[in-house]
Amino acid sequence: MEFVKHTGGCHCGAVRFEVLSSPDLHVFHCSCSICTKKQNHHFIVPKSYFTLLEGLDDLTTYTFNTHVAQHTFCKICGVQSFYTPRSNPDGYVSPHCLDPGTVRSVTVENFCGEKWEESMQAHKTIRGMSQ
Repeated sequence: MEFVKHTGGCHCGAVRFEVLSSPDLHVFHCSCSICTKKQNHHFIVPKSYFTLLEGLDDLTTYTFNTHVAQHTFCKICGVQSFYTPRSNPDGYVSPHCLDPGTVRSVTVENFCGEKWEESMQAHKTIRGMSQ
């Protein structure tokens, strides 16, 4: 698989990261309660492919329900430039805050987060995306 180094960050610039991924993103549109309210889309990469460059002290984390997902966001501007999803606690997601220029294409797949357990059971590849 072809990899590129994507860079990105929050709105105010306090949080910056880089992530190795394909230039062709497989993005999930989730219908769980928080993704619906935030209109969040995400893609999954292994934790080892993600590097936080700046802003560790400017981050805070929100959790709910099972407290497995770590919704990390900038405490200055409020933007969630990455987070650790419940589906892949060994991975990171971050498509909406990538800097322009390295994404070639985006394929969006719907994920029924309202029926999270059933959807995870039925999905054949999502868990392996952070490996």
